[in-house]
Amino acid sequence: MTDSGIRCACFTGHRQIPYAQGRPVVQALRQEITHAAGTGITRFYAGGALGFDTLAALTVLEMRKTMPQLELHTVIPFAGQDIRWPAEDRELYRYILERADHVEVLHQRYADGCYHERNRYMVDHSELCIAYLRRRSGGTFYTCRYAQRQGCPVHNLAE
Repeated sequence: MTDSGIRCACFTGHRQIPYAQGRPVVQALRQEITHAAGTGITRFYAGGALGFDTLAALTVLEMRKTMPQLELHTVIPFAGQDIRWPAEDRELYRYILERADHVEVLHQRYADGCYHERNRYMVDHSELCIAYLRRRSGGTFYTCRYAQRQGCPVHNLAE
């Protein structure tokens, strides 16, 4: 819970989601967000990365049409993180940022450890971590392990 009393959850997941998993992941996201909202969680943190972060952010934005209490907060590790992305990914990224309720940029340029810092920031401001974790390595694994160590439950949609 934040200092303002708003209850929060964060997303973490892999950048690559198998094509066949796309639709089931979105369905699971909708169910998880609906369930979280039913418990009073209304603010959702997404890290602005490709893959699961993008799906999660788009799902929150879509669900706001029928659940206007939902907030999307994006936490960006550094300004310009999308500079080397393909044009269509940059366009989708900007679409999300323009519609987010708040955008937090942690660094003006790339800094060592900024991705882990972003992930810790989101977990530290959340009481639930909604994940798409399929392997025991990398940033998503690190974030889920960090969340568990902080007492933040992890709901893994890949299980």
